[in-house]
Amino acid sequence: MAVLSCQTYFINSKKIIKTKPFICCSSLSSQNNVKVIINGAAKEIGRAAVIAVTKARGMELAGAVDSNFVGQDIGQVCDMEEPLEIPIINDLTMVLGSISQLKATGVVIDFTDPSTVYDNVKQATAFGMNSVVYVPKIKQETVMALSMLCEKASTGCLVAPTLSIGSILLQQAAISASFHYNNVEIVESRANPVDFPTQDAVQIANNLSNLGQLYNRDDISSDIPARGQVLGEDGVRVHSLVLPGLPSSTSVYFSRPGEVYTLKHDITDVQCLMPGLILAIRKVVRLKNLVYGLEKFL
Repeated sequence: MAVLSCQTYFINSKKIIKTKPFICCSSLSSQNNVKVIINGAAKEIGRAAVIAVTKARGMELAGAVDSNFVGQDIGQVCDMEEPLEIPIINDLTMVLGSISQLKATGVVIDFTDPSTVYDNVKQATAFGMNSVVYVPKIKQETVMALSMLCEKASTGCLVAPTLSIGSILLQQAAISASFHYNNVEIVESRANPVDFPTQDAVQIANNLSNLGQLYNRDDISSDIPARGQVLGEDGVRVHSLVLPGLPSSTSVYFSRPGEVYTLKHDITDVQCLMPGLILAIRKVVRLKNLVYGLEKFL
């Protein structure tokens, strides 16, 4: 923030105060902070990210991009105590151009959608900025195209199917358990209808596939709808529930005769994703290529 310094002159016994603006020491020290641009800042997760970034050490919010609330201060949109003096702009290129002039390390957080994420990362790369992408249902073809783009430009990008550290820990525990059980089913619940199966369920099923296991042998070929959808080729089944009032929940049930082993993870607030996001920002600045999955850094 700019403040005013005062210089005092005496001319013919009259005191004249002359002021000129300068940047205070706190602003000078902030030059080393990672400049963070949030694309999709007006979304629920974007607003949570704004608050998390402003509280985190070593980084600062430098831009807010969204098609909603254009022109409004992002701090006020996030119901913060004081405005951040950062207006929401519906033009990523303009924000990137402005931040790039600072010659500082920059990271673009992408909360948009699968149809625009490639162009967004391409723009960030053109301005020498790394990206963190959290876009559910992103296609593998897009991830491959992004990987080629980042490798060619020697620019870092982290594509995170989930930012929840708890979800990642569940996935890792599920992989360990899969070597000891021959029956496994995934049950997920959401308060509102979404695209089922969710990205979390698909990721768990993918992790459990191609490990040399064949699950649920007794009815692996059953096509009864009530038995759930089979994900992959190894028999992992998923059951999806929509029950208003329930938290977003993912459970993985493993069993064998006489024993049931259950892993469960509940999400009650988008705030649980913020530790993972801050970790992603800290790690992506050192990358020169694309990394898929936040678990690579845990």
